[in-house]
Amino acid sequence: MQGQAQQQAYDRGITIFSPDGRLYQVEYAREAVKRGTASIGVKTTDGVVFAVDKRYQSPLVERESVEKIHKADDHIGIASAGHVADARQLIDFARQQAQINQLRYGEQIGVETLTKDVTDHIQQYTQVGGARPFGVALIVGGIEDGEPRLFETDPSGVPSEWQALAVGSGRSEMLEHLEDEYRDDMDLDGGIGLALETLSVAGEDAFAAAEIGVATVDVETEQFRELPDDEIESYLSEYDLLETDETDEE
Repeated sequence: MQGQAQQQAYDRGITIFSPDGRLYQVEYAREAVKRGTASIGVKTTDGVVFAVDKRYQSPLVERESVEKIHKADDHIGIASAGHVADARQLIDFARQQAQINQLRYGEQIGVETLTKDVTDHIQQYTQVGGARPFGVALIVGGIEDGEPRLFETDPSGVPSEWQALAVGSGRSEMLEHLEDEYRDDMDLDGGIGLALETLSVAGEDAFAAAEIGVATVDVETEQFRELPDDEIESYLSEYDLLETDETDEE
């Protein structure tokens, strides 16, 4: 009985390390990320690409209310996987940091600086009693000094830089696909195609344009841009990923 009570203490207390050095609440937060719908980030020579699975549970849901890709600043975008409410809190924090940097220094915040500001904020919630970790992982990408940068945030508060990454459900399969197919010389169109193909690895073989979100930040304009449905549909069609209605009309 005493051993079970001690195990529960390690399990429930965010500030208590287990004897083998683990924080169980942080691990549970990572599990919440794994249960979220997939998000992809790809860095190319021309910019960064975000692609997300934004399928909704009911056709009655207004699709604009499904938020998976966000604009943090003109030159930075963020995609999320995990608890949407937690993601919104971190997105708001990131936007505030970007504006503070602009007002204080008169220049845009760096992608790496913003990512580390966010992960420092996340890390505080792994060592404070009465709080829980954020159950979300973010893909932060943008242009810094004319170069594309792409980062991931972990619920533990660790930032890591990637060439291409996936978070959410099916992460292992998606990362394996990215490792096999990613090329350093890939352009923006190629990055969009790779991101869409990677999403199909995690679940469905085909998508409707309304079920996918795609955004880019290109080197030339350094502007975050979400692709409209007709443009997404053309990419899905090009890569044989477009869902077709096979029902015959009577």
